[in-house]
Amino acid sequence: MQSKATTPTEYIHELPDDRKEVITKLRDTILSNLPEGFEETMNYGMLGYVVPHSKYPDGYHCDPKLPLPFINIASQKNHIGFYHMGIYSDPNLLEWFTTEYPKYVSGKLDMGKSCIRFKNMKKIPFELLGELASKMTAEQWIERYESVVKK
Repeated sequence: MQSKATTPTEYIHELPDDRKEVITKLRDTILSNLPEGFEETMNYGMLGYVVPHSKYPDGYHCDPKLPLPFINIASQKNHIGFYHMGIYSDPNLLEWFTTEYPKYVSGKLDMGKSCIRFKNMKKIPFELLGELASKMTAEQWIERYESVVKK
């Protein structure tokens, strides 16, 4: 479900009321914890947190016109999606997250390579996601991206 919204505010405005509250809280959590150097934007029809071209002119290797993606959040049809490229590329960060997750949420972690899916909006571990957002600086993400993802 890609949105045609051009700003984060517009994206949130078009969501159903129950989703507005959750996405707004996720957005606030990310913005409160994300290290300097990242920028909020619309990316792939979702809220995106990226390394802007002003900091990383090469952009994303799949489409260099796009800034380097780091985190995206989206209201999908059957879940809230939290996409974190650092987890995808850093086994230590992934291990930390999967170890911490059961301390915050009962039930099985529903996760793909970089997507964490929350089907129950009452079981989103905002504090844990905030800590996850804080664990990698833009400089560390660029270094990781260039050494692992961009080949």
